Amino acid sequence: MFTGLIEEAGTVVLASATDGGKRLCIRAERVMDDLAIDHSIAVNGVCLTVVERTHDTFTVDVVAETLRKTTTGFLSAGSAVNLERAVRMSDRLGGHLVQGHVDITGTIEEISTGEFGWEMWIAFPRQYRKWLIPVGSICIDGVSLTIADLQDDRCKVAIIPHTLSVTTLSELEPGASVNLEFDLLAKYIENITTYRTS
Repeated sequence: MFTGLIEEAGTVVLASATDGGKRLCIRAERVMDDLAIDHSIAVNGVCLTVVERTHDTFTVDVVAETLRKTTTGFLSAGSAVNLERAVRMSDRLGGHLVQGHVDITGTIEEISTGEFGWEMWIAFPRQYRKWLIPVGSICIDGVSLTIADLQDDRCKVAIIPHTLSVTTLSELEPGASVNLEFDLLAKYIENITTYRTS
């Protein structure tokens, strides 16, 4: 489980194909403090398992299903990635509940830049609209953000300068694909109301 509050932006130093998947080696600083083999880590919002580590890198394996559902397959050496270690039960939950299980990829449609941050419109398949509400939460490339405006098949988020400075969101341009994870509680509510017994 994660919060969507990015700890740092790391750098992919090696990306290699495996039998049906991909192996990524990522250089980082802050997240390395207590990261160990078998720990979960969110890479651009995708929950992955550490399989190797050195003093300043960790390695994860990405299975074919994850490559199909996320933007992870586009990562290559030199790519910057948002990183967050799994939350401790004693931590403050400053973002929202994030599993690292990406629902779908969306597309950046528009970006407006200004002195006090950016506004960004993201398009997504219409069937996912049911999990979004105005001023609700959405996770974009692992970053917990608040929905500022909402339409049938797209939403707008406002991103403050601090978030732009500590994540990879500032590198996005119109047309870019991003990982989207919708609110966990919304999914449970839909499931309960759909499958409740009378």
